[in-house]
Amino acid sequence: MLAATLATLAIFTLSYIAVWLNALRTATDRTPSIASLLTGFVTNFFDTLGIGSFATTTSIFKFTRMVPDQLIPGTLNAGHTIPTIFQAFIYIAAIEVDPTTLLLMIAGAVFGSWFGAGWVARLPKHKVQIGVGGALLFAFLVLLLRQFDLFPAGGDALGLSGTKLVIAVTLNTIFAAISTLGIGFYAPCMTLVGLLGMNPIAAFPIMMGSSAFLMPVASARFVIARAYAPAVAIGLTLGGICGVPLAAFVVKSLPLTAARWLVMFVILYAAVRMLQSAYTEKHNS
Repeated sequence: MLAATLATLAIFTLSYIAVWLNALRTATDRTPSIASLLTGFVTNFFDTLGIGSFATTTSIFKFTRMVPDQLIPGTLNAGHTIPTIFQAFIYIAAIEVDPTTLLLMIAGAVFGSWFGAGWVARLPKHKVQIGVGGALLFAFLVLLLRQFDLFPAGGDALGLSGTKLVIAVTLNTIFAAISTLGIGFYAPCMTLVGLLGMNPIAAFPIMMGSSAFLMPVASARFVIARAYAPAVAIGLTLGGICGVPLAAFVVKSLPLTAARWLVMFVILYAAVRMLQSAYTEKHNS
């Protein structure tokens, strides 16, 4: 099953590359700057560690005015797609995860992103952000107690079955749907895997694989519509391809306790950012 998954992902990748290269033939600006290359390297390094790349890249774009605001979504997607797929190939091949758990959670994420977007998009964004941020803070506290043996410990399982698997697929579907509002997918997915007793490192192929199957299609739409900055997107891609394997080696070599602390940091960071965004969203609306 894993071989078929990687083969399908390769088809998605080649299709996206073909679309992008065809569009670049008519692009007038195709030379990435040093700033865009460094941005791609740094943001994809941290993305590979599970922190996410969109929020950090957007912050850099806003601070440096590297990309006009209206082109930020398309540039993020177009530029980060190939590094994200690279991450998925590395983690799916290198980190052992039960194939059934992996494929069903990826399928749930794909379903949630495409078919749940219409419903989720109608929800007030700041309320969703408050809910997700609060849930992440609760998860952080649970994992913190677990680290100090003050809460029933999870496990180091590499797969799920029965009720836990149903819960995992259902919540991963919901997380992917919510992510269409611009809310991160990585931290909730990492939280879910940890709370269900799986090895935190097992979250990486699951969340990277989910994103890798979603991004090529969305990015192709931006590219075809020319709603992105080509040179900056190329810089993100080239820089990201260099940053991903370095960070992947770090993650793969982490002992379980260190991996759990990393997950907790990601969750706390995401929770704070989510609640900050909710405050901003409410007061700007």
